[in-house]
Amino acid sequence: MKNEMIFSLDKSCSMAGLEKDKIGGFNALIDKQKKLDGEVTVTTVLFNHDYTLLHDRIDIKGIAPLTEDQYNVSGTTALLDAIGISIKKMQEIQNVTLKEAQPDKTIFVITTDGEENSSTQYNIQTIKKLISKQKELGWEFMFLGANIDAIQTANQMGLHADDAVDFIADSQGTKVIYEALADQIISVRSTGKREENWKIS
Repeated sequence: MKNEMIFSLDKSCSMAGLEKDKIGGFNALIDKQKKLDGEVTVTTVLFNHDYTLLHDRIDIKGIAPLTEDQYNVSGTTALLDAIGISIKKMQEIQNVTLKEAQPDKTIFVITTDGEENSSTQYNIQTIKKLISKQKELGWEFMFLGANIDAIQTANQMGLHADDAVDFIADSQGTKVIYEALADQIISVRSTGKREENWKIS
């Protein structure tokens, strides 16, 4: 199977103190995915009030470990802009890709522990329309939130309660949620859907 994976990782000030845990969790997730058969391209976005495209549809086998130089926290949280820019970028790419070359599944993972407070390009209504359209096309969204009501926030974006999960913003909570996320991505890649108990942490 061919899969497209998009990671939108919050690196605003609210993530301070969890840098090493977040880096370790992400790297472990990628390493776990590398062991599976199948073609996978990875796009990774790091965001605070700015948008940094770290991986631009790179073959997962070529992804180098995330480092502290790359993931350093600062600034505010332009969550809506990060989601909107990433979706529009992938829409444009897939719209000009032949049907036979399209991914079997596009998996979009959003991780944040701060409330939206600085987006300028997208608002919640626009994001809801974008997400709803891509869900109709079969995209799989997973919204991981700490220090916010993840389910309520995700619902405002057009995601269902099953698409969102709260996690505890500490070392153990970060480790547990990334392990659970890695397993659910494997499930989606293998069966096309998440396991029912993916929110257990």
